[in-house]
Amino acid sequence: MTLHDVALDDKFDLGKERVFLSGAQAVVRMLLMQRERDRRAGLNTAGFVSGYRGSPLGGLDMQLWRAKKQLAQADIVFQPGLNEELAATACWGSQQTELLGEGTHDGVFSVWYGKGPGVDRSGDVFRHANLAGSSKHGGVLALMGDDHMAESSTNAHATEFLFVDTMVPILNPAGVQEIIDYGLYGFAMSRFAGTWAAIKCVKDNIESTASVDASIERLGIVIPEFDMPPGGLNIRHEIDMLGQEERLHEYKRAAASAFIQANGLNRIVYSGGRNPKLGVITIGKSYLDVRQALEDIGIDEAAANRIGIRLFKVGCPWPLDFQHIADFARGLDTIVVVEEKRSLIEVQLRENLYGTATQPVIVGKKDERGDWLFPAKGALDPNEIAIALGERILRTIGSSEEIAARVAKLRQFQAMLADTLDIGSRTPFFCSGCPHNSSTKVPDGSLAAAGIGCHFMALWMDRNTVGFTAMGGEGAQWVGQAPFSKRDHIFQNLGDGTYNHSGVLAIRFALSSDANITYKILYNDAVAMTGGQPHEGGLTVDMIARQVRAEGVERIAVVTDEPGKYAGKADFPAGITIHHRDDLDLVQRELREVKGVSVLLYDQTCAAEKRRRRKRGTFPDPDKRVFINELVCEGCGDCGVQSNCVSIQPVETEFGRKRRIDQSSCNKDFSCLNGFCPSFVTVHGGKIRKAEGTAGRADPLDGVPAPAEFRMGNQGWAAIIDGVGGTGVVTVGAVLGMAAHLEGKGCGMIDMAGLAQKGGSVFTHVRIAPTPEDIHAIRVSAGKADLVLGCDLVVSGAKKVLGAVREGHTIFLANTAEIMPGEFTRSADFSLPVERLKKAIRAAAGDDKAHFFDATRTATALFGNSLGAKASEYITSGFLVIAAILSWIAFFTVGFGNGEVFTVPVLRWIQSGGIDASWALRIDTLTVVMLVVVNTVSALVHIYSIGYMHHDPNRPRFFAYLSLFTFAMLMLVTADNLIQMFFGWEGVGLASYLLIGFWYK
Repeated sequence: MTLHDVALDDKFDLGKERVFLSGAQAVVRMLLMQRERDRRAGLNTAGFVSGYRGSPLGGLDMQLWRAKKQLAQADIVFQPGLNEELAATACWGSQQTELLGEGTHDGVFSVWYGKGPGVDRSGDVFRHANLAGSSKHGGVLALMGDDHMAESSTNAHATEFLFVDTMVPILNPAGVQEIIDYGLYGFAMSRFAGTWAAIKCVKDNIESTASVDASIERLGIVIPEFDMPPGGLNIRHEIDMLGQEERLHEYKRAAASAFIQANGLNRIVYSGGRNPKLGVITIGKSYLDVRQALEDIGIDEAAANRIGIRLFKVGCPWPLDFQHIADFARGLDTIVVVEEKRSLIEVQLRENLYGTATQPVIVGKKDERGDWLFPAKGALDPNEIAIALGERILRTIGSSEEIAARVAKLRQFQAMLADTLDIGSRTPFFCSGCPHNSSTKVPDGSLAAAGIGCHFMALWMDRNTVGFTAMGGEGAQWVGQAPFSKRDHIFQNLGDGTYNHSGVLAIRFALSSDANITYKILYNDAVAMTGGQPHEGGLTVDMIARQVRAEGVERIAVVTDEPGKYAGKADFPAGITIHHRDDLDLVQRELREVKGVSVLLYDQTCAAEKRRRRKRGTFPDPDKRVFINELVCEGCGDCGVQSNCVSIQPVETEFGRKRRIDQSSCNKDFSCLNGFCPSFVTVHGGKIRKAEGTAGRADPLDGVPAPAEFRMGNQGWAAIIDGVGGTGVVTVGAVLGMAAHLEGKGCGMIDMAGLAQKGGSVFTHVRIAPTPEDIHAIRVSAGKADLVLGCDLVVSGAKKVLGAVREGHTIFLANTAEIMPGEFTRSADFSLPVERLKKAIRAAAGDDKAHFFDATRTATALFGNSLGAKASEYITSGFLVIAAILSWIAFFTVGFGNGEVFTVPVLRWIQSGGIDASWALRIDTLTVVMLVVVNTVSALVHIYSIGYMHHDPNRPRFFAYLSLFTFAMLMLVTADNLIQMFFGWEGVGLASYLLIGFWYK
């Protein structure tokens, strides 16, 4: 098999044409391509990017930082926005650089980005900036991050209508390829029509990954003929509001339509043949769903043209190109509009085609009877679309046994999905050592209000936390509630990122209202929710303290895990108090009695960011570890209650359930020690043994037969990989995708991490096909999975996984390792429904397709040091049992016999001059008693250790040390001379040292 020459840096290498990248990386690539296209056109342009992070655009800024070298070489400046509207204003400013004749470039192309709520709050800027216009050689794109399913948001949002209201043309890409294409088209349209251009970014395109054609000259962009008004359409110096409005309505919209038409952004995909009857019009992600749906009911281009189905793909839903719409609708009896959320295409279609001589029947959100067809709620699914289209085809075009059978099968899949229950679920939870584990607690009798950020998760924990607001409004709700409430005071959680974004205004508002409220500003030194980005402006704790004092807050307290770190390094205002986090409850009890507004600054670095920085060597790593002695532990679970830490895991022993600390996930917060439990052991100066891996050993895969070559049809292959956030689920998908790319196949992936990556359920959907063109919808629908790789048994029992399984077809590999969810921190007796989960998986896939094994232990064996562990356990224990039996035989023979002392020579040892010390075994009554004691006790210890050490990957070394200890003891008790006894004593000491040091590096 020939593999393509691929490097990880290909995604930003303009010399490479076929690249494998994510939607966010495609945005960066598109910027570099725009700069290069301008250079080839003889233009000296620059670029500017600003916005505010938020899912599904939460990782775009990180991709821009990673490409800072390439961006700098291309004169592209990335300036993260303090908030969305300020970032939008900065992008507006980038279009004004040439107006004064002081610009250093011919023009500046600009990109704004933000999620749905940020689009909402920036509407005023968009309206003003779009009226003002874009520069001739600049142009502006606004990337709207829409979360249709509220997977990472406080509400579901689709923000196209704000751009319609501000009259900004909208482009809606279907997949990663079109993010690049539509970005380049968008810049050209913005320059030509003098408007901004908006690009819709949903999870299914911006957070998916695909193999795309990214060649510089891929697109031949056409600039149409157009009668421009005097002065043109681009930005100008003027104070003429009505003149701006006139140009926007009379010229800019028409210019955008002309550009759309000239470049075929709305196009017919299937002509419908000679006698088209049914038209399907769709857009963006829904276009991919429709293509998948048609394929699922057996309709490709040839079949569509044969039976009279015309398919139309919309790239720009507003302003809709009516000329192409008229061409599409000509001769059709019925048009089906497939679009997610509210109707944008359908309403324009009805307006444009109403009253025409051959007006077709138009259905979309609802059918002819007024029943829901493609509801505005949630997201559309290829199976649902296939059923609706299949039934429409059977009614309007004619019967088809094949289509009817396929529709019936899809209905069966959907019915099974509806009947499937969530057997297990993983609710997102604070990371191990997360500051919010402590900071979100409130005193008995108090109430806290939630805010935007990771601390939002306190809402579903036992934290007496209720309600939330839009970002930046934290606490303002209490201003309206307090005059009418029996409660006199609340705590308001406010993340440092939100404070910096806009939350300080809410504090100012609360001060003006005289409300009794304590703002708990949670300073974590990073924007943890979207990947650990730094704060804009280098925000510090003392800076916040000075700011809120300047606003008028008198009582300010700082609570931290390191009170001494401020000495000589911070400039706090007078009167502030600094406390250790152990005093949090006392401080809060005092603050809730303060009249008016008070502020508690809780300062502790984000646990996930600590971990990242420690790996880079840029953050202190305490030289200690905490362990739990399972023999002392009573299993009460108080350590979990005190710390709320998910690194505390159960371990089942013959004495019942105990606790252990998962050292691999522990972030060294040490709040678990607050329980003052005698089972906790703190080790100073020790290091956890690192796995030795398989280097230098035989390949563990030797002898495993090579898999047969898999031949896939055009329908491709689909897989779901599920697991717990932060454990490599996304990485597994990325490896599969890159492998397909190396082989030159088409691949599409989408990662669904939800509200928080750590501790919650994560799903990666992967589709592989012979060519990129064969990839349509990436999400795997009900009954469509060929493989489920269940990295976590609980997540594997989720409805969205089980529903995708087809009995007798889907191969289901499930990891049986038990990883406790956050609920375990509050319920000492919590246990996973393991057997119910296995039963549900077997029922979904079939007994012969469902496979269960402890993949976690297997991985440890492969990459750690537990290959041959069973042999080391049973061989050593077996020989000790035999030795114990022989010792008892010797005891009865010698002890109850004649008691004669005798010596058994073993070998001649030391001979020097007159010294002749041989190694011999002295057998007498005392010796046989000690043989019984040593061998019997040692055999029992070996047997006990098989169970006690079952979780340890280094068991072979432990059993070697244990056997060495037994050997030295036997040498000691059977010694026939002082030299032999000396070596026995020293051997016991050495073995004891090795056993004690087993937990150290």
